[in-house]
Amino acid sequence: MTIKEVPTPAYVVDEGALEKNLQILKDVKEQAGCKILLAQKCFSMFAEYPLIGRYLDGATASGLYEARLGHEEMAGENHVFSPAYRPEEIEKIAAICDHVIFNSFNQLRRFGPLVKRIQEMRGVKHGIGLRINPECSTQDHAIYDPCAPGSRLGVTAEAFAKAVEETPELFDLLSGLHFHTLCEQDSQALAVTLDAVREKFGSWLVRDNICWLNMGGGHHITRDDYDRGLLIDLVKKARQEYAVEVYLEPGEAVALNAGYLVTEVLDIVENHGTHILLLDASAACHMPDVLEMPYRPPLKDAGEAGEKAYTYRLSSCTCLAGDIIGDYSFDRSIVSGDRLYFEDMAIYSMVKNNTFNGMALPAIWRMDKDGACTLVKKFGYEDFKGRLS
Repeated sequence: MTIKEVPTPAYVVDEGALEKNLQILKDVKEQAGCKILLAQKCFSMFAEYPLIGRYLDGATASGLYEARLGHEEMAGENHVFSPAYRPEEIEKIAAICDHVIFNSFNQLRRFGPLVKRIQEMRGVKHGIGLRINPECSTQDHAIYDPCAPGSRLGVTAEAFAKAVEETPELFDLLSGLHFHTLCEQDSQALAVTLDAVREKFGSWLVRDNICWLNMGGGHHITRDDYDRGLLIDLVKKARQEYAVEVYLEPGEAVALNAGYLVTEVLDIVENHGTHILLLDASAACHMPDVLEMPYRPPLKDAGEAGEKAYTYRLSSCTCLAGDIIGDYSFDRSIVSGDRLYFEDMAIYSMVKNNTFNGMALPAIWRMDKDGACTLVKKFGYEDFKGRLS
Protein backbone atom coordinates (compact mmCIF):
# COMPACT_ATOMS: atom_id res chain seq x y z
CA MET A 1 0.00 0.00 0.00
CA THR A 2 1.22 3.54 -0.75
CA ILE A 3 0.50 6.77 1.09
CA LYS A 4 -2.18 7.50 -1.53
CA GLU A 5 -4.04 4.37 -0.49
CA VAL A 6 -3.93 4.35 3.33
CA PRO A 7 -7.34 4.87 4.99
CA THR A 8 -7.79 8.33 6.47
CA PRO A 9 -7.15 9.93 8.84
CA ALA A 10 -3.64 8.54 9.22
CA TYR A 11 -0.23 9.51 10.49
CA VAL A 12 2.48 8.24 8.14
CA VAL A 13 6.09 8.36 9.32
CA ASP A 14 8.71 8.51 6.57
CA GLU A 15 11.53 6.23 7.74
CA GLY A 16 13.91 7.54 5.10
CA ALA A 17 13.51 11.12 6.33
CA LEU A 18 13.72 9.96 9.95
CA GLU A 19 16.98 8.13 9.34
CA LYS A 20 18.43 11.13 7.50
CA ASN A 21 17.80 13.24 10.62
CA LEU A 22 19.37 10.58 12.81
CA GLN A 23 22.49 10.46 10.64
CA ILE A 24 22.89 14.22 11.04
CA LEU A 25 22.48 13.97 14.82
CA LYS A 26 24.98 11.15 15.06
CA ASP A 27 27.52 13.16 13.07
CA VAL A 28 27.01 16.17 15.36
CA LYS A 29 27.42 14.20 18.57
CA GLU A 30 30.53 12.48 17.29
CA GLN A 31 32.15 15.76 16.24
CA ALA A 32 31.13 17.58 19.42
CA GLY A 33 31.91 14.71 21.76
CA CYS A 34 28.51 14.88 23.45
CA LYS A 35 25.53 12.58 23.93
CA ILE A 36 22.13 13.12 22.30
CA LEU A 37 18.87 11.75 23.68
CA LEU A 38 15.39 11.56 22.14
CA ALA A 39 12.89 13.82 23.91
CA GLN A 40 9.90 11.49 23.99
CA LYS A 41 7.46 14.33 24.74
CA CYS A 42 7.75 15.25 21.06
CA PHE A 43 7.95 11.86 19.36
CA SER A 44 7.08 8.61 21.14
CA MET A 45 6.51 6.23 18.24
CA PHE A 46 8.30 3.36 19.93
CA ALA A 47 8.02 1.18 16.84
CA GLU A 48 10.89 3.35 15.58
CA TYR A 49 12.96 3.16 18.79
CA PRO A 50 15.17 0.32 17.49
CA LEU A 51 16.12 2.56 14.55
CA ILE A 52 16.60 5.62 16.76
CA GLY A 53 18.66 3.63 19.25
CA ARG A 54 21.19 2.78 16.55
CA TYR A 55 22.06 6.47 16.25
CA LEU A 56 21.29 8.18 19.58
CA ASP A 57 22.34 7.52 23.17
CA GLY A 58 18.93 6.92 24.72
CA ALA A 59 15.80 8.81 25.67
CA THR A 60 14.57 11.44 28.09
CA ALA A 61 11.19 11.54 29.79
CA SER A 62 8.82 13.98 31.48
CA GLY A 63 7.46 11.55 34.06
CA LEU A 64 6.97 7.92 35.01
CA TYR A 65 5.04 6.75 31.95
CA GLU A 66 7.51 8.14 29.43
CA ALA A 67 10.37 6.86 31.60
CA ARG A 68 8.86 3.38 31.50
CA LEU A 69 8.46 3.59 27.74
CA GLY A 70 12.10 4.58 27.28
CA HIS A 71 13.23 1.86 29.69
CA GLU A 72 11.20 -0.83 27.95
CA GLU A 73 11.64 0.11 24.32
CA MET A 74 14.84 2.16 23.87
CA ALA A 75 18.40 0.98 24.31
CA GLY A 76 20.85 3.31 26.03
CA GLU A 77 20.49 5.85 28.80
CA ASN A 78 17.14 6.74 30.34
CA HIS A 79 16.75 10.25 31.81
CA VAL A 80 13.80 12.07 33.38
CA PHE A 81 12.87 15.61 34.37
CA SER A 82 9.59 16.68 35.93
CA PRO A 83 8.56 19.98 37.53
CA ALA A 84 7.42 17.88 40.51
CA TYR A 85 7.53 14.17 41.27
CA ARG A 86 4.72 12.27 42.97
CA PRO A 87 5.83 10.54 46.20
CA GLU A 88 4.26 7.23 45.17
CA GLU A 89 6.18 7.21 41.86
CA ILE A 90 9.68 8.33 42.82
CA GLU A 91 10.99 4.88 43.74
CA LYS A 92 9.80 3.44 40.43
CA ILE A 93 11.46 6.33 38.60
CA ALA A 94 14.75 5.89 40.45
CA ALA A 95 14.71 2.18 39.64
CA ILE A 96 14.70 2.73 35.86
CA CYS A 97 16.29 6.15 35.26
CA ASP A 98 20.01 6.88 34.98
CA HIS A 99 19.55 10.63 35.52
CA VAL A 100 16.76 12.03 37.71
CA ILE A 101 16.62 15.82 37.38
CA PHE A 102 14.80 17.88 39.99
CA ASN A 103 13.14 21.24 39.47
CA SER A 104 13.65 22.67 42.95
CA PHE A 105 15.76 22.30 46.05
CA ASN A 106 12.58 21.33 47.90
CA GLN A 107 12.16 18.26 45.71
CA LEU A 108 15.89 17.53 45.85
CA ARG A 109 15.76 17.67 49.66
CA ARG A 110 12.69 15.45 49.79
CA PHE A 111 13.64 12.78 47.28
CA GLY A 112 17.36 13.16 46.47
CA PRO A 113 18.78 10.84 49.17
CA LEU A 114 16.27 8.10 48.32
CA VAL A 115 16.97 8.33 44.59
CA LYS A 116 20.71 8.20 45.25
CA ARG A 117 20.39 5.05 47.37
CA ILE A 118 18.28 3.27 44.79
CA GLN A 119 20.58 4.28 41.92
CA GLU A 120 23.67 3.15 43.83
CA MET A 121 22.04 -0.24 44.43
CA ARG A 122 21.71 -0.47 40.64
CA GLY A 123 25.34 0.54 40.14
CA VAL A 124 24.34 3.94 38.73
CA LYS A 125 26.59 6.84 39.72
CA HIS A 126 26.31 10.58 39.13
CA GLY A 127 22.59 10.33 38.47
CA ILE A 128 21.09 13.32 40.29
CA GLY A 129 20.64 16.70 38.63
CA LEU A 130 18.91 20.04 39.12
CA ARG A 131 17.27 22.26 36.52
CA ILE A 132 18.52 25.82 36.53
CA ASN A 133 16.87 28.94 35.13
CA PRO A 134 19.40 31.31 33.51
CA GLU A 135 16.66 33.96 33.17
CA CYS A 136 17.64 34.55 29.56
CA SER A 137 14.71 34.62 27.13
CA THR A 138 15.64 34.09 23.48
CA GLN A 139 12.21 33.56 21.91
CA ASP A 140 8.91 35.30 21.27
CA HIS A 141 6.49 32.48 22.12
CA ALA A 142 5.48 33.17 25.73
CA ILE A 143 3.82 29.78 26.12
CA TYR A 144 7.18 28.10 25.48
CA ASP A 145 9.42 30.51 27.41
CA PRO A 146 10.66 28.93 30.67
CA CYS A 147 12.76 32.02 31.41
CA ALA A 148 9.85 34.48 31.58
CA PRO A 149 9.32 36.30 34.89
CA GLY A 150 7.32 34.12 37.25
CA SER A 151 8.32 30.88 35.51
CA ARG A 152 7.90 27.69 37.52
CA LEU A 153 10.70 25.93 35.62
CA GLY A 154 14.21 25.83 37.01
CA VAL A 155 16.06 27.43 39.93
CA THR A 156 17.24 31.01 39.50
CA ALA A 157 20.78 31.99 40.46
CA GLU A 158 19.53 33.92 43.48
CA ALA A 159 17.47 31.00 44.78
CA PHE A 160 20.33 28.61 44.01
CA ALA A 161 22.88 30.56 46.04
CA LYS A 162 20.49 30.98 48.97
CA ALA A 163 19.66 27.26 49.11
CA VAL A 164 23.31 26.19 48.97
CA GLU A 165 24.22 28.66 51.70
CA GLU A 166 21.47 27.33 53.97
CA THR A 167 21.95 23.61 53.23
CA PRO A 168 25.31 23.02 51.50
CA GLU A 169 24.89 19.25 51.78
CA LEU A 170 22.14 19.45 49.15
CA PHE A 171 24.61 20.65 46.56
CA ASP A 172 26.80 17.66 47.33
CA LEU A 173 23.97 15.38 46.16
CA LEU A 174 24.20 16.83 42.67
CA SER A 175 26.24 15.48 39.80
CA GLY A 176 24.85 17.68 37.05
CA LEU A 177 22.92 20.78 36.06
CA HIS A 178 20.25 21.03 33.40
CA PHE A 179 18.71 23.91 31.47
CA HIS A 180 16.09 23.94 28.75
CA THR A 181 15.31 27.37 27.32
CA LEU A 182 15.03 26.98 23.54
CA CYS A 183 12.15 26.22 21.17
CA GLU A 184 12.76 25.55 17.47
CA GLN A 185 15.86 27.76 17.59
CA ASP A 186 19.30 27.98 16.01
CA SER A 187 22.62 27.65 17.81
CA GLN A 188 23.00 31.43 18.08
CA ALA A 189 20.26 31.34 20.74
CA LEU A 190 22.21 28.64 22.56
CA ALA A 191 25.32 30.83 22.49
CA VAL A 192 23.40 33.66 24.18
CA THR A 193 22.00 31.25 26.75
CA LEU A 194 25.39 29.75 27.53
CA ASP A 195 26.77 33.23 28.22
CA ALA A 196 24.00 33.68 30.79
CA VAL A 197 24.66 30.24 32.29
CA ARG A 198 28.37 31.04 32.55
CA GLU A 199 27.68 34.36 34.25
CA LYS A 200 25.15 33.05 36.77
CA PHE A 201 26.12 29.42 37.34
CA GLY A 202 29.68 29.08 36.05
CA SER A 203 31.18 29.02 39.55
CA TRP A 204 28.99 26.03 40.43
CA LEU A 205 29.71 24.13 37.23
CA VAL A 206 33.41 23.92 38.03
CA ARG A 207 32.82 22.26 41.41
CA ASP A 208 34.31 18.78 41.70
CA ASN A 209 31.01 16.94 42.09
CA ILE A 210 29.48 18.39 38.90
CA CYS A 211 30.39 16.09 36.04
CA TRP A 212 27.67 16.70 33.45
CA LEU A 213 25.71 19.55 31.90
CA ASN A 214 22.43 18.92 30.10
CA MET A 215 21.55 21.66 27.57
CA GLY A 216 17.98 20.44 27.09
CA GLY A 217 16.02 20.56 23.87
CA GLY A 218 14.68 23.06 21.38
CA HIS A 219 17.78 22.75 19.17
CA HIS A 220 16.57 22.59 15.54
CA ILE A 221 19.72 20.71 14.55
CA THR A 222 18.38 18.95 11.46
CA ARG A 223 16.84 22.05 9.87
CA ASP A 224 18.59 22.86 6.60
CA ASP A 225 19.79 26.31 7.67
CA TYR A 226 20.79 25.37 11.23
CA ASP A 227 24.39 26.33 12.14
CA ARG A 228 25.68 22.95 13.23
CA GLY A 229 29.29 24.12 13.22
CA LEU A 230 28.53 26.69 15.91
CA LEU A 231 26.71 24.08 18.00
CA ILE A 232 29.69 21.76 17.83
CA ASP A 233 32.04 24.58 18.90
CA LEU A 234 29.76 25.57 21.80
CA VAL A 235 29.56 22.02 23.10
CA LYS A 236 33.31 21.54 22.84
CA LYS A 237 33.93 24.80 24.69
CA ALA A 238 31.55 23.86 27.50
CA ARG A 239 33.14 20.43 27.86
CA GLN A 240 36.59 21.95 28.18
CA GLU A 241 35.64 24.92 30.35
CA TYR A 242 33.72 22.93 32.96
CA ALA A 243 35.27 19.46 32.51
CA VAL A 244 31.80 17.97 32.08
CA GLU A 245 29.99 15.55 29.83
CA VAL A 246 27.39 17.37 27.73
CA TYR A 247 23.91 16.13 26.85
CA LEU A 248 21.46 17.46 24.27
CA GLU A 249 17.80 16.45 24.25
CA PRO A 250 16.21 17.38 20.91
CA GLY A 251 12.70 16.25 20.11
CA GLU A 252 11.69 17.98 16.90
CA ALA A 253 15.13 17.58 15.34
CA VAL A 254 14.78 13.80 15.50
CA ALA A 255 11.58 13.58 13.45
CA LEU A 256 11.54 16.99 11.74
CA ASN A 257 9.78 16.81 8.35
CA ALA A 258 9.52 13.03 8.73
CA GLY A 259 5.78 12.52 8.82
CA TYR A 260 2.39 13.23 7.26
CA LEU A 261 -1.19 13.50 8.43
CA VAL A 262 -3.30 12.20 5.58
CA THR A 263 -6.91 13.39 5.50
CA GLU A 264 -9.94 13.29 3.21
CA VAL A 265 -12.33 16.09 2.29
CA LEU A 266 -15.77 15.08 3.57
CA ASP A 267 -17.76 18.12 2.46
CA ILE A 268 -17.46 21.72 1.27
CA VAL A 269 -19.60 24.57 2.61
CA GLU A 270 -19.73 28.28 1.74
CA ASN A 271 -20.28 31.26 4.02
CA HIS A 272 -20.10 34.85 2.70
CA GLY A 273 -17.76 33.88 -0.11
CA THR A 274 -15.48 31.69 2.03
CA HIS A 275 -15.25 28.10 0.81
CA ILE A 276 -14.64 25.76 3.74
CA LEU A 277 -13.36 22.20 3.50
CA LEU A 278 -14.61 19.82 6.21
CA LEU A 279 -11.93 17.20 6.80
CA ASP A 280 -11.83 13.93 8.71
CA ALA A 281 -8.77 15.33 10.50
CA SER A 282 -8.93 18.02 13.17
CA ALA A 283 -6.63 20.71 14.53
CA ALA A 284 -8.13 20.35 18.01
CA CYS A 285 -7.86 16.56 18.05
CA HIS A 286 -4.96 15.59 15.81
CA MET A 287 -2.56 18.56 15.71
CA PRO A 288 -3.28 20.69 18.81
CA ASP A 289 -0.24 22.93 18.28
CA VAL A 290 -2.19 24.57 15.45
CA LEU A 291 -4.46 26.12 18.07
CA GLU A 292 -2.03 26.26 21.01
CA MET A 293 1.00 27.93 19.50
CA PRO A 294 -0.60 28.94 17.02
CA TYR A 295 1.02 27.04 14.18
CA ARG A 296 0.30 26.71 10.47
CA PRO A 297 1.21 23.21 9.26
CA PRO A 298 2.70 22.89 5.79
CA LEU A 299 0.37 21.29 3.25
CA LYS A 300 1.66 19.43 0.20
CA ASP A 301 1.03 21.19 -3.14
CA ALA A 302 -0.71 24.14 -1.46
CA GLY A 303 0.14 27.82 -0.97
CA GLU A 304 -0.89 30.80 1.11
CA ALA A 305 -4.40 32.17 0.74
CA GLY A 306 -4.70 33.89 -2.65
CA GLU A 307 -1.35 32.61 -3.88
CA LYS A 308 -2.94 30.02 -6.17
CA ALA A 309 -6.18 30.04 -8.13
CA TYR A 310 -8.49 28.41 -5.55
CA THR A 311 -8.50 29.38 -1.86
CA TYR A 312 -10.20 27.34 0.88
CA ARG A 313 -10.46 27.43 4.65
CA LEU A 314 -9.54 24.04 6.10
CA SER A 315 -11.59 22.87 9.05
CA SER A 316 -12.95 19.73 10.63
CA CYS A 317 -16.20 17.96 11.49
CA THR A 318 -15.98 18.66 15.23
CA CYS A 319 -18.47 21.03 16.88
CA LEU A 320 -15.73 23.50 17.87
CA ALA A 321 -16.26 26.63 15.75
CA GLY A 322 -12.59 27.49 16.07
CA ASP A 323 -11.35 24.09 14.89
CA ILE A 324 -9.74 25.76 11.88
CA ILE A 325 -6.39 24.70 10.46
CA GLY A 326 -5.94 27.72 8.20
CA ASP A 327 -6.55 29.19 4.75
CA TYR A 328 -4.72 27.51 1.86
CA SER A 329 -4.80 27.85 -1.91
CA PHE A 330 -4.56 25.24 -4.67
CA ASP A 331 -3.98 25.12 -8.41
CA ARG A 332 -7.30 23.36 -8.96
CA SER A 333 -10.70 23.26 -7.33
CA ILE A 334 -11.09 20.78 -4.47
CA VAL A 335 -14.00 18.31 -4.34
CA SER A 336 -15.32 15.93 -1.72
CA GLY A 337 -13.23 12.76 -1.63
CA ASP A 338 -9.95 14.52 -2.39
CA ARG A 339 -7.02 13.65 -0.12
CA LEU A 340 -4.73 16.23 1.47
CA TYR A 341 -1.31 15.65 2.98
CA PHE A 342 -0.20 17.77 5.93
CA GLU A 343 3.58 17.69 6.30
CA ASP A 344 5.88 17.69 9.33
CA MET A 345 3.26 15.77 11.29
CA ALA A 346 5.46 13.23 13.09
CA ILE A 347 6.22 15.70 15.89
CA TYR A 348 3.82 16.87 18.62
CA SER A 349 0.93 15.06 16.98
CA MET A 350 0.62 11.44 18.14
CA VAL A 351 1.81 12.47 21.61
CA LYS A 352 -0.85 15.19 21.98
CA ASN A 353 -3.91 13.91 20.12
CA ASN A 354 -7.29 13.30 21.74
CA THR A 355 -10.79 12.01 21.04
CA PHE A 356 -12.84 15.17 21.63
CA ASN A 357 -16.30 14.81 20.07
CA GLY A 358 -15.62 11.11 19.65
CA MET A 359 -13.21 11.84 16.79
CA ALA A 360 -11.29 8.78 15.66
CA LEU A 361 -7.59 8.66 16.43
CA PRO A 362 -5.60 8.44 13.18
CA ALA A 363 -3.99 5.09 12.49
CA ILE A 364 -0.19 5.04 12.58
CA TRP A 365 1.73 3.87 9.51
CA ARG A 366 5.40 3.64 8.61
CA MET A 367 6.63 4.30 5.06
CA ASP A 368 9.88 2.69 3.94
CA LYS A 369 12.43 4.18 1.57
CA ASP A 370 10.62 2.65 -1.41
CA GLY A 371 7.32 4.31 -0.47
CA ALA A 372 5.63 1.14 0.78
CA CYS A 373 3.40 1.77 3.81
CA THR A 374 2.90 -0.72 6.64
CA LEU A 375 0.27 -0.40 9.34
CA VAL A 376 1.74 -0.06 12.84
CA LYS A 377 -1.43 0.49 14.86
CA LYS A 378 -5.11 1.10 14.19
CA PHE A 379 -7.50 2.67 16.70
CA GLY A 380 -11.23 2.21 17.09
CA TYR A 381 -14.25 2.72 19.32
CA GLU A 382 -12.74 0.76 22.21
CA ASP A 383 -9.80 3.19 22.35
CA PHE A 384 -12.25 6.05 22.67
CA LYS A 385 -14.39 4.28 25.27
CA GLY A 386 -11.34 3.07 27.20
CA ARG A 387 -10.40 6.64 28.09
CA LEU A 388 -13.80 7.22 29.67
CA SER A 389 -15.82 5.56 32.38
